[in-house]
Formats: sequence, C-alpha cells, structure tokens
Amino acid sequence: MTNAKWIAIIALIVAACLISGGCETPTPYGRERSLMMPGPKQRVWAIAPVVNLSGQQGVDPLLQADIIYQQMQTVAGLTVVPVDRVAQVYAAAGIEQVQSAEQAQAVIETLGCDGLIVVTVTQFDPYNPPKVGAAMQLFESPKMQTVGSPDPQQMIRAATPGPETSLPRNTDFTQVVGMYDAANGSVRQAVGAFARGRHEPAGPMGEREYFANMDRFCGFAYYQLTESLLVRLANGR
Repeated sequence: MTNAKWIAIIALIVAACLISGGCETPTPYGRERSLMMPGPKQRVWAIAPVVNLSGQQGVDPLLQADIIYQQMQTVAGLTVVPVDRVAQVYAAAGIEQVQSAEQAQAVIETLGCDGLIVVTVTQFDPYNPPKVGAAMQLFESPKMQTVGSPDPQQMIRAATPGPETSLPRNTDFTQVVGMYDAANGSVRQAVGAFARGRHEPAGPMGEREYFANMDRFCGFAYYQLTESLLVRLANGR
C-alpha cells in the first residue's frame, strides 16, 4: 500500500473521530473528600426527623433527615440508623420530636445505638441562590443498662416535658450551627470543592446543579455540619 493511501486512511479515521467525538479525552472525575469518625471505636448514630423552624412549609422532616442520612453514611467509622426507625419509635411513644436530653436518651436506648442526631432547620430558601440555616445536635448515651430497665416507650413519655417546646431544653448535647448562603463567594467555593467527585463532570450543569437543586444544596450544608461536629468531637467538644 502506498504512502498516499495510508495518509488517506489516517485522515478518514481522524475525521470520523472528530465527527463522532469518540476520540475526545473524557473529562476525569474528581475525588471527593471523605470524613472519618475520631477515635478507634465504631459508633452507631440514629437520624431523627428534622425539626422545621424556618417557617417554610416546603421543608419535609423525613426527606431532609434522609439527606442527612446519605451524607453521614459516607463517614468512615460510623454506622447510621435510618430515619424511619426513629420515626417508628416516635410514633409508638406518641411524640413528634425530642424535647429534652432525657427523652433523647430514652430514644437512644430504645434503638440500641450510641447517639441521636437531631437537626433543626432555621432558614430555608430554595430559590437561586439557595440558602439553608441549620443546627445539628448530637445526643450521646452513657453505657446502657439492659437488666431491669423499664419499658422504653414509657421512658420516652415520662421524659416528655409538660409544656410543648420547639427544641430540647437541656444543654447535655454537642451542637454545631451553620448558615449557608449561595450568594456568598466563600459558600460557592466550598460547594465547588464538595461537588468535586460527586457529579458527572461532563454533564450540562456540572457543579451549578448544586445551586439549582435544593436537595443537593442541603446535602452540601449537612456535610459541612457533619464535618464541624466531627471536629468538635475530635477536640473534646
């Protein structure tokens, strides 16, 4: 075969690649930053339905708690109890949310876990640029007593304060608070770092999807709160 024919064949292959896009180098995925539970002990936390104090009716307590569950599932050294298990305990005890540290301890004992995560949403604006404000509280249990314990549901009801309150009144918990406003450049930069490795890099929206999709933006916010909580635990609160 002559050189001219080889050149013609190579030219045809290159043209076909350019037309089909088959020879384009795919955009590589980034690598997401992972979180790790401090200390050598594996822990088990339960996720409670979210408490909505934002005034927005669009905040679904179970959906938001499920987003928190998805983020905490990725933490190394942590096993997470799904929100529906906590919701079942709440329903059996006739409560909608924990209102005291004692009540939280009773829920923890009922579930047989090490801690209960309660998130309160204080601001929620799904319109671009989105905004989320929230507080994340961790109630941890001392060693559980398994002999001669009263009925857990009775414990939860007995620990319920008389007048209804919006938040647990005791301070026996670890809390972190955050406000994430996508109108701020620092937040947008943090979203970009979070999105790396978590979305299709060749997709039409890329990291902008986190500003257009409120569930994704909430996932970013809850990840940030989880990281802050782990830092506090690592530093002894």
